[in-house]
Amino acid sequence: MLILFSIFQIYLSMSDAKTGTQPYQVIKTEAEFEIRLYPSATIALIKSTTNTYKELSSSGFRKLAGYIFGGNDAQQSISMTTPVHMDIRSDTSTMAFVMPSNFTKENLPKPNDSDVIIQQTKEEYVAAIRFGGYASDAEIRSYSEKLENALNKAGVGHADNYRFLGYNAPYQVAGRRNEIIVEVVWNVE
Repeated sequence: MLILFSIFQIYLSMSDAKTGTQPYQVIKTEAEFEIRLYPSATIALIKSTTNTYKELSSSGFRKLAGYIFGGNDAQQSISMTTPVHMDIRSDTSTMAFVMPSNFTKENLPKPNDSDVIIQQTKEEYVAAIRFGGYASDAEIRSYSEKLENALNKAGVGHADNYRFLGYNAPYQVAGRRNEIIVEVVWNVE
């Protein structure tokens, strides 16, 4: 049984390598974080009144997965990309899938579910900190605080809205990648 589980985890790691990932450029690397430039991207997003990681990931994922697995006016399947973006707030939270780069807001099929919104993000500079394992509200808070402290120590101006990025399927145990990002004030030198 252990051998089968190990083979399955290796398979998942290999299939992760085939999944498209939202592009970004690393601008600067520090000991505790890195500064990245994310270009504009097309996303499918849902809004929710939930304010915990578990609640948002469960309900949000179902709606967004429904859209990319054919729940749209063209009944078209759209490839899954990483990461899944989550902005968990006390009032309105959001979860978003980044669409593959060959899609734009104009050429994506219309969602069947009116809760799924297609948007274009703006280009932004962010600071990012990475952690492994399974994410939880406590982990997200802890790494948000670590990132905030590191940015303050380095004198990097930043927003106060920390977002979670998840890269792995829930059943993948080994090699998990999670990140916390926050928009930063960055002057290109």
